[in-house]
Amino acid sequence: MPLTVHTVSAGSPAARLGLGPGSVLLAVDGNPLCDALDYQYYTAAAHFALSCEQGGQRRTLTVQKGEYEPFGCDFATYLGDEQHACQNHCLFCFIDQLPKGLRPSLYFKDDDERLSFLYGNYITLTNLSEREVERICKLHISPLFVSVHTTDPALRVRMLANKRAGEVLSYLARFAAAGIELNCQVVLCRDINDGAQLRKTLDDLLALGDAVNSVAVVPAGVTAHRQGLYPLQAYEAAGAAAQLDILEEYAARCRQKTGRSIVYPGDEWYLTAHRPIPEAAFYDDFAQLEDGVGMWRRYHDDFLKALAAHRGLVLPHACDVVTGTLAAPLIRQTAAALMRRCRQVRVAVHAVRNDFFGGNVSVAGLVTGRDIIAQCKGRLQSRSLLVPEVMLRDGNDRFLDDVTLKDLEKALGCRAYAIPADGAGSCAALLKTPRRIPKTPA
Repeated sequence: MPLTVHTVSAGSPAARLGLGPGSVLLAVDGNPLCDALDYQYYTAAAHFALSCEQGGQRRTLTVQKGEYEPFGCDFATYLGDEQHACQNHCLFCFIDQLPKGLRPSLYFKDDDERLSFLYGNYITLTNLSEREVERICKLHISPLFVSVHTTDPALRVRMLANKRAGEVLSYLARFAAAGIELNCQVVLCRDINDGAQLRKTLDDLLALGDAVNSVAVVPAGVTAHRQGLYPLQAYEAAGAAAQLDILEEYAARCRQKTGRSIVYPGDEWYLTAHRPIPEAAFYDDFAQLEDGVGMWRRYHDDFLKALAAHRGLVLPHACDVVTGTLAAPLIRQTAAALMRRCRQVRVAVHAVRNDFFGGNVSVAGLVTGRDIIAQCKGRLQSRSLLVPEVMLRDGNDRFLDDVTLKDLEKALGCRAYAIPADGAGSCAALLKTPRRIPKTPA
């Protein structure tokens, strides 16, 4: 669809040509403009012919500007049109397991190749048209983050409940041939796509060669709100260890062949199987950090590095910190290291069980305000409660259940502060007296 201009920057090339709100951009040098990605790519040139429509009349404008100089048009949405919604009904979909009554935006499922390129969102490829596949290759839209899950076509159709799910696997080879970097995700469902199926998936992905930069493998999240859904079972220690054996085998094979692991197990496998987290070198460039791969190691090492480098005055103070049950051993370990070095500081770490979601949900980012209130009331050891900002939404003030920091303060009789969730930022926050902890800007 053509792009309708919402605003034009004053003094920009577009403004000098007389474009304004309501102008419709049709094509650049004959290339149709369907969204902001087309617009950004084709208007980067120093010279081009712009087909547009103003006041119902079509015109062709000759544009001369600096190469990569912004043309100056903005649109009603960041993408220039609406986000592409997911058309799958994955048997492990986490959004389908959300409790009712949350903000409407939390129930929206995107499956948009533009957001994959711009923000690292995962796509399943089932939404892609032939034009979009060709555009990815032509414009070299790279890297892409792809939810693969399995390379068995029939099994993928079953897992995604989409008849296209198997046939679109052929796009991976096309992207690889075009030099598109692929960061792949595999969500393992117990007794469905693990074991021998996992081996097949890894073999097929690694056969694509250098185009596959990383393969993150994580266990499916299972909440207590799966009524009417496929009866998924969470992995226990023995099952997690069995999958981890496969993943470490492939990672070792990749390191021997390429010098990189490429196959990266999510942190949850190690914690569930009661195995030590690998050293930082295993994770190479931490390509899948946002998928919970290497977060434990990165936090641990950055925290201790920041603690060792700290040279400022540390005043006596005490504080309480909340986290999820998965990260609690790590936070306790790093807090203990801080207290050994700075004996005038007292940090109490509270592992908050996720009763709101239930199931095997244990990450800090899904802890809710009401669970903090229920489990910390009467148990705080100070008047200052530190909350990792990863738990908060809407300007770092609101939890997933719409409880705010102010609500926390009122219910718990304390002052609540949002603090950075990374290791170095967390260390800096714990070293400061709570009244001096700055709130991270939205």
